[in-house]
Amino acid sequence: MIGTTLSHYRIVEELGRGGMGIVYRAEDTKLDRTVALKLLPASALANSDDRARFYREAKAAAQLNHPNIAAIHEIDEAVPEGGAKDEPRPFIAMEFIDGESLEDRIKAGPMKLDEAVRIASSIASALEAAHGKNIVHRDIKTANVMMTAKGEPSPRSSHGWARPWGPLPT
Repeated sequence: MIGTTLSHYRIVEELGRGGMGIVYRAEDTKLDRTVALKLLPASALANSDDRARFYREAKAAAQLNHPNIAAIHEIDEAVPEGGAKDEPRPFIAMEFIDGESLEDRIKAGPMKLDEAVRIASSIASALEAAHGKNIVHRDIKTANVMMTAKGEPSPRSSHGWARPWGPLPT
């Protein structure tokens, strides 16, 4: 997929893979910005119930506005450049966090107590904001928290933000 286009996003590099999708760094050619683009398998929205849940949960997650939660820019479906005409892929375009995962930060070596407390407090604040809108993150783990270049945590909103009725596809 590297070098191809999906909708108006030019895919630059793969950032990671999960059970329900692949995340790429991409260029938004309309707004001239870098985004994280999560592609779900075409089968992820196989029936109308799955499709309705995906859009409902993505809309709910997009309502979150917090400095420690990555913003969702768009949800849509498109056929990848050069892909089969009958296989649109659902995707989520979100804020690109240029940094490292909290998991990688922890692997790099011990943190000072004040840094660990600051990170934990920021994550708790993000979760409090989500819970205040009746949204639950069902997959909080160090791999799903990105640390910005300034060391601020930002839980990836497409990795598990969900309404209580079920997880957002990851």
